[in-house]
Amino acid sequence: MNRYRFALMGLLLFNSLSVVNAQSKKLDRPNILLFVFDDASYTHFSANGCKWINTPGFDLAAKEGILFKNFYTSNAKCAPSRASMLTGLYPWQLKEAGNHISRFPAEIKVFTERLKENGYSIGYTGKPWGPGIAKTVHGKNRELTGKPYQKRLTTAPTAAISKTDYTANFSDFLNDVGKAKPWFFWCGGWEPHRPYEYKSGIKYGKKTTAMIDRVPAYLPDNDTVRTDLLDYAYEIEYFDNHILKMINNLKKKGVLDNTIVIITSDNGMPFPRSKGYSFEISNHIPMVMMWKNGIKNPGKIVADYFSTVDLAPTFLAVANINPIASSGKSLQPIFNDINIGNHKLNKGVLYFGRERNDFGRPNNQGYPTRSIMKDGFLYIHNFKPDRYPGGNPETGYLDVDGSPSKTAILNLKRSGSNSWFWDQSFALRPQEELYNLSKDIDCMHNLAKNKTYTSLKSALRNQLFYKLKSQKDPRIMGKGDVFDNYSFMTSDYWNFWERVKNKEILHPYLKTPWVEPTDYETIMIFPKHTLK
Repeated sequence: MNRYRFALMGLLLFNSLSVVNAQSKKLDRPNILLFVFDDASYTHFSANGCKWINTPGFDLAAKEGILFKNFYTSNAKCAPSRASMLTGLYPWQLKEAGNHISRFPAEIKVFTERLKENGYSIGYTGKPWGPGIAKTVHGKNRELTGKPYQKRLTTAPTAAISKTDYTANFSDFLNDVGKAKPWFFWCGGWEPHRPYEYKSGIKYGKKTTAMIDRVPAYLPDNDTVRTDLLDYAYEIEYFDNHILKMINNLKKKGVLDNTIVIITSDNGMPFPRSKGYSFEISNHIPMVMMWKNGIKNPGKIVADYFSTVDLAPTFLAVANINPIASSGKSLQPIFNDINIGNHKLNKGVLYFGRERNDFGRPNNQGYPTRSIMKDGFLYIHNFKPDRYPGGNPETGYLDVDGSPSKTAILNLKRSGSNSWFWDQSFALRPQEELYNLSKDIDCMHNLAKNKTYTSLKSALRNQLFYKLKSQKDPRIMGKGDVFDNYSFMTSDYWNFWERVKNKEILHPYLKTPWVEPTDYETIMIFPKHTLK
């Protein structure tokens, strides 16, 4: 009897220790804090070499973690880019979610759902996935980025900056989850998305137009554009200040060491020929990762090519959770490398593309492209070169956000004084484009017809198409029209071009607040009072 009791007590003790060890392993899983700027290009962070924008939050994470020099989005538009982050899939693999302002397929899993199923608390503040609608197969709302924390507001320095108090909302989340289990938090800044308060960078940021060392070649170098760039810079600095405060709060609470901090953006800057396009600046986004408990040799710089499709596999790998189906690879091996070259993850190649961004083309068409970047060259294949890349003129070039810079380009064209800048952003483009990024980072000199590069162009095209065929991309399989036939998040946008042309919609700019009324080339057909 005593032997039995002794054996039973030993078994109970062993089971208790096993439970404690299992709980300990779960508690050791890292927290994950993801910051996503809304429309910020790689070059506009001080750790990346920018002299006229100060980003101490981003710089701190770079100094104490890993700075990625060549991190790219798979699609340079908000909703499809964020969908790629959440799934690890390219836009052509995302069905409806490969379009902007659409619906998220109920059958496609996102990494946050897998984290939640495995004990993580999930929350967000600011801008989540979107704009769009996400439902389950049973029609219930899906919280793709977790529980919303949006109640706390602050006094913003300008009327154009969001009143969301990211820092306070994150504190509410931390108070709710306590220290019982690991968490994932998505902090989506509304900045530097447009609109901006004109001259806010000068007035509040104490900046001058002379501070800007270079204006991209496709933009007019004048005071209007430089002022616009400073306003964009001020909003980057505003959100970065919240990032710094949130990192410091984690340090004060003693949980920073086992928290992975990731800072990135969804796409490039909201200027003509940038956001939404397929050029280098459109897709090249900032990226740093900091994790004191998990990254050896902090302060290292990684120059290899990586993409937003690599985020979901990374987050699930560090949490010791089975991956979801994706096209990316976990970046975790880099964390342990002292010699960066040992990780063997360098793909040496990147893929990205776009389908339908905003509405406003005939028959609800998009502007389909696929791109490959390899060895410092960018090849772009425009599948429908008979369509306008920035959207149709008569409906305001809706793929390009309204801005002083856009207005300046349109006015130069309309006045007859200079149409060159308009051509770079809005004119029809050839089917093939090829750029040498080492000499032409702004992608101004198309080498596609240069006989010197014929073999290189063919090799890149063949590699791109082989990849797309292996992934059963509808566009390459002859079924690309499916993207134009997917519904929008609301029927109000359907056949918008036709309804404007037929004057069924007399005030179209009321439905397109992201552009100016004067962006419409046929604004004169509307009653004069609509311009007030």
